[in-house]
Amino acid sequence: QVQLVESGGGLVQPGGSLRLSCVASGFTFSVYDMSWVRQAPGKGPEWVSTSYANSGRTVTDLSVRGRFTISGDNSKNTITLEMNSLKPEDTARYYCARGSYQEVMSRRDYWGQGTQVTVSS
Repeated sequence: QVQLVESGGGLVQPGGSLRLSCVASGFTFSVYDMSWVRQAPGKGPEWVSTSYANSGRTVTDLSVRGRFTISGDNSKNTITLEMNSLKPEDTARYYCARGSYQEVMSRRDYWGQGTQVTVSS
């Protein structure tokens, strides 16, 4: 079955950096678009970024553009989110998800369990 396991979250001061990783299994990783989604307490899910399998193109939400970078490694079945210049408003649980924006925001069937990111001084 599809498994997505995130790691790399933690507590970081404003302006700091974190690197989130997600290891995928149970499907052919290289043919699927992969996304990161986040959810802050009391709020709905927010799409962050997608890496497209066919083209290698990546897209990132305006709120994190220039600070967050998504990348994938097909040899390791891994999708990564590099996060720099972190702000308190980036505090959320971050989920790795299989699919593009429409797919991941319409259903949670292929989401991981998430990793918590807290930005605070």
